[in-house]
Amino acid sequence: MRVKLKELREGCILSEDVMSLTNRPIIPDKTVLTDELIEILNAFLISDVKVHKTLVNGMAFIPAEVVEEKAKKEVKETEKQETLSESFLEAVRDYKKEFSAWQAGLPLDITKIRAIILPLIEKFDRNIGELFSLHHLSTEKEYLFQHSIAVGLLSAFIGKKLNYQKGDIVQLALAGCLADCGMAKIPSHLLNKSGALTSAEFEEIKNHPTYSYKMVQGSPLLRDASKIGVFQHHERLDGSGYPLGEKSEKIHSFAKIIAVADIFHAMTSARLYRKKQSPFKVLEMIIQDNFGKFDIPAIKALQSGIMNCSIGSKVRLSDGQIAEILFIEEKSPTRPLVKILKSEEIIHLEKNRDIFIEEII
Repeated sequence: MRVKLKELREGCILSEDVMSLTNRPIIPDKTVLTDELIEILNAFLISDVKVHKTLVNGMAFIPAEVVEEKAKKEVKETEKQETLSESFLEAVRDYKKEFSAWQAGLPLDITKIRAIILPLIEKFDRNIGELFSLHHLSTEKEYLFQHSIAVGLLSAFIGKKLNYQKGDIVQLALAGCLADCGMAKIPSHLLNKSGALTSAEFEEIKNHPTYSYKMVQGSPLLRDASKIGVFQHHERLDGSGYPLGEKSEKIHSFAKIIAVADIFHAMTSARLYRKKQSPFKVLEMIIQDNFGKFDIPAIKALQSGIMNCSIGSKVRLSDGQIAEILFIEEKSPTRPLVKILKSEEIIHLEKNRDIFIEEII
């Protein structure tokens, strides 16, 4: 929906690029607005913008005045996109309520988590591009809850790409979603700490897979494979992970999948100590900087979703320019040959390492 600038508030999510007299957006689509960003829009004399009907905290956004849309078809398409994003944000809101209950000492109810995560699998399965745009919605305040839902969805996606049976895909989604439930047993001041953790504090954080396992251990609705996946999701193939420092052959396949989903969403999200990063850039970092730590088939499955594009697809580059993909090399799918639409300059991203794909548009 399109609203006047005076109606905006922190947590509104743009559903369209905000343009001015520049060739590049002032603020791109899917950005979560802050007071500072709203002031920037004021400075550019922007009168109205398009936003989603749901705030980043999952609550409905009900402005006093809505600008009338001109094209009904455009409105319908926007509403379809909003439904996907809104479902994710509402799931995050519901998961947050469960997390608060765990912090208060209440037991984990798997049926509630199933009701939160399972409806999303089908919705995002119909729109893979939206699944890989979730990082745009990440905020420092809501990260922990957004992360759990996103890891569940990404784990299910990887499992499907690896030809897992439907029942296993559901179990992967549940295990991914509950991998960090043990964070509810970590002192709140550590979860919200903005500065660097001390070594002792980090050791406490590293206990969360054990806490998570204890919370799900008695559930008859979660298979043993899922429970092991929860416990081992921070183990690494080279033995550098925790809590036991297990190596490849002793790490369950569920844990290998959740580990890839977990690191991918963590690196693409806004954190208290780091800005969000492009999924394309993060995939390169996982492959190059963490070689030997993560399962290659799981990485390739994730990569197939990120590169859900073909020759002729339009992409936004890290320098803000819009380009068209001309040729994709199998050995470096995240760095294809592209043509800048404005100048028609052809750039081989494999040879221009300072530029990368920001997102498919």
